[in-house]
Formats: sequence, C-alpha cells, structure tokens
Amino acid sequence: MTTNTDLPDGGIERTSARRLSGKNIALLVIAIVVIVAIAALNLIHVPKVILRPGPVTNTLGTAGGKPVIEISGARTYPATGSLDFTTVSMAGGPQYPVSIMEWLKAKYFDDDAEIDPESMWFQKGVTSQQVQQQSTSEMTNSQQTAEVVAMRAAGVTVPETITVVELQQGAPATGKLLPKDQLVTVNGAKVTDLTSISTAMSKVHAGAVVPVTVMRGGKRVDLRVPTGKGQDGGAVFGIAIAPSYKFPYQVKVNAGNVGGPSAGTMFTLAIYDLLTSGSLTGGKKIAGTGTMSEDGSVGPIGGIRQKMLGAKRAGAQFFLAPVSDCQEAVGHIPAGLTVIKINDFSDALAMLKEIRTGQTSGFPSCG
Repeated sequence: MTTNTDLPDGGIERTSARRLSGKNIALLVIAIVVIVAIAALNLIHVPKVILRPGPVTNTLGTAGGKPVIEISGARTYPATGSLDFTTVSMAGGPQYPVSIMEWLKAKYFDDDAEIDPESMWFQKGVTSQQVQQQSTSEMTNSQQTAEVVAMRAAGVTVPETITVVELQQGAPATGKLLPKDQLVTVNGAKVTDLTSISTAMSKVHAGAVVPVTVMRGGKRVDLRVPTGKGQDGGAVFGIAIAPSYKFPYQVKVNAGNVGGPSAGTMFTLAIYDLLTSGSLTGGKKIAGTGTMSEDGSVGPIGGIRQKMLGAKRAGAQFFLAPVSDCQEAVGHIPAGLTVIKINDFSDALAMLKEIRTGQTSGFPSCG
C-alpha cells in the first residue's frame, strides 16, 4: 500500500507502508488459525446428546400468570405446598445438534452435564418435525390420561369408548375388523376401557376365534374374529386401538413449552388434589416424575439424574420416582433429597399421606 502526498513544488513523494515484522505475521497467522478452528468446532456436529437439569414447575401454582391446572365446571378445593414436575434440558438430535465445541464444554467444564450417544434417544433418520410432533402428542396424551386417572380416583365417572385405529400388516383380524370400528364386546365381555379388553383377551388361547361385537357406521355388527400369537405368547387380533373419553368437565393444563409424557404422574396428583378436600402435600414441597397409564401404573422416564438435581435445587425434600428408574438413580441422588419409588398412583397417594402426617424416613427408596 502507498500514500501520495502533494509537495510544495507540485511533485509527488511515494512512500511505502511499514512491512509487518516476522513476529507480527506469526501472531496474525495464529489468530486466523484459532478463529477458523473455533468456527469449525461450532459448525461440526457430533452424534451426542447432552442432558442438563431443566425448569421445575409447581403443578399447584401458576406459569406465565395462569394456573398450571385449571378446572371448569366442577367444585375444586384449595391446595397448599408444591407438586413439582421436573424437566430435562436436552441438546442433541435433529432439532438441536451438538457441535464439537458444545461437547467439549460439557465434557470438561460442566459437572451437571450428562452425555449420551444420540442413538439412545433418537432413531436413525428421524426428522426434527417428527420429534416435535411426537413430543407434543406425548404431552397431550399424558394430560388426558392424568385427567382420567385423577377423576376416577376422585369418584367421578368418565365414560370411555375403544375404537380400532388400524390393522397391522397381515393381522389375523384382516377382513373382519375395520378402522373406526367401536368395540362393544370381546369374548362375551362388555368393553368399558382398555383394561377390560386385556382381561377378556387373557382368557383366549392364541389361534382361537373370538366373538366380537362392534358399532360400525351406527349399526351393531356381530363378528367372529381370528387371533394370532403376540410377542408374549398371548392371543392378539393384530390391531391398534385408542380410547376416547367423555369428560364431565374441562381440565386445562398450562405446561408451557414442555413436551413428552414424563409429567403425567405429577399432573394426575395435582388434578386429584384440586378435586378432593384437604391437601395432599401438607404444605410441603414435593417433586417427582413418571408417565401415567390409564390403569394408574407409573412408567419409566429419561434423565432422572438431571430431574433429581433440578428438584433439589428448587428446594424439594422429597422426590417421587418410578420403580423402573431406580437403578439409574442409585449413586446419583443429591444429598438431602429423599427419593421414593412408586409403582402406581395408589403408591403415590400413600406416600404423600405419610409425608403430610410428618413421616420423613422409612420410605421405599431408590437410595
């Protein structure tokens, strides 16, 4: 680069800029290499999932200025204390792929982070849209199941119908049962819920032909449906079924931007608490996790280590955990947190009764 300077005599003096010294050139090269390396580390992704403690929300409280649980059309009762549902903050998968830089920070500088292979959490080839749809669907289903279990436990009748959603390829029931058929009776037993079908089919030998009555197009149709052998050796029709409920009143759950099914147990407890007199918690702060099935069973979840840590930091003294997750919890329970294992909703109610009456030890524990 040169600069031109006008001289009094009208001539032009040409001067050269200073040359960079060897040391400066070396520093410049190093800086460029570092910048390029950092950019590469942030752009190149690794097949990892990073878990950290996520937000903790009191299902008996408010979120975004609204009650987390809103019930319309039914008498409700005041509730005290906290029934917190816990979450996990997750990086990884098709929605939020993990860069090498993120992985390095988590591995060497973040004691809270848990790093898993991506294959533990996501199927190969799944898209971000599919992940979002599944997460949203699981949250919606968990809320609906929580309503059913809580209402029935509170003595409220919730009518239910069971409908055929689809037939599996090569299903034994092909040509007999059709999608949208509403099951009325199976093997002579009235279909009232999912459990009633399981009970009826438990008495059938694989390969037998079963009398089935359905509502099809508004008409009652009697069928004889063949069965095959399921993975557990029991008789199956080879169909997918889904329940539909007629709720006597409306329950709205304001869970915020949270997906998945693992808040089901805490939603169920909160709805039940609001529908029944007295306080389940006795004013204490209790957290937990677990999916909820229509029969009241509490199922496994992911990220229990992070959820326990989040609960402890939020001030919880007690944590309800699915029995199936206890093995993963052992050795990672934060000091001062009592982790109580539960099999079903009845277990949860029994444990809460002990807590609110002053018991602080002797619980069935994961620790």
